[in-house]
Amino acid sequence: MRIYMQTLHSPEQPLRYYHLHLQPDLLEGWNLVRESGIQGTRGQVTREHFDTREAAEQTLIKRRDMQLKRGFRVVFREGTPREAGT
Repeated sequence: MRIYMQTLHSPEQPLRYYHLHLQPDLLEGWNLVRESGIQGTRGQVTREHFDTREAAEQTLIKRRDMQLKRGFRVVFREGTPREAGT
């Protein structure tokens, strides 16, 4: 699952981005990777480890919602959260 977000273009503010994606690790866990910064520059990268995909997805959705409230909009989305039991 991957979500790429940006702020709206404004002459007064630089264009900012926020990128979230899930990665399986080699020990059957999951990593939520967050990258954010000003478009065209090197961003800050943060990784969080989770034991289950469900916990990682819940945190990804929570972080997405927080950024939507801050004025970001979803530009690209790939994948969907798994349904319970699949």
